[in-house]
Amino acid sequence: MKAAEGLMMAALAGASCVASAQGLITERTLAVTAANEAAVAALEQCRKEGHRVSVMVLDHAGRTKVMLRDDGASPHTVQHSLNKAYTALTYRTASGEYGKRAAAGFPASAGALHLDKITTAAGGLPILAGKDLVGAIGVSGSPGTAGGPPGGANDEKCAQAGIERIKKSL
Repeated sequence: MKAAEGLMMAALAGASCVASAQGLITERTLAVTAANEAAVAALEQCRKEGHRVSVMVLDHAGRTKVMLRDDGASPHTVQHSLNKAYTALTYRTASGEYGKRAAAGFPASAGALHLDKITTAAGGLPILAGKDLVGAIGVSGSPGTAGGPPGGANDEKCAQAGIERIKKSL
């Protein structure tokens, strides 16, 4: 009987070690140096086009890694760049693409539009390392042009420049 109890205790002790080992996971995320490089590249691209913007880079869990607000960027662009990045992260797609899907599914899609930090505006892109979502970048502040693309298309172009700058390190 004592041998059986000893065996049972050993099995339970081993099981708790296995359970605790499974209690932790390792996730890939964007390093602050890469986030900063992406943000600076996005800002530089927008400046080349004469736009004053804000750039937000989030890690895989939606935490802010880098936020840049250019001189002369409108105050609302900080929040809007966050919303664009957060939407791209949440839905693993460009925020503008999410916007198109939401518009096509309206009014059934209306519920998600009431969530905090979700937007339908273009300018947010997910950052992938292979198939792993490691972060997102959002840009806000590029003006639209009469007869041309809306500002979000220009914002997205700048966000893509940021991703291109760090692509080799991902």
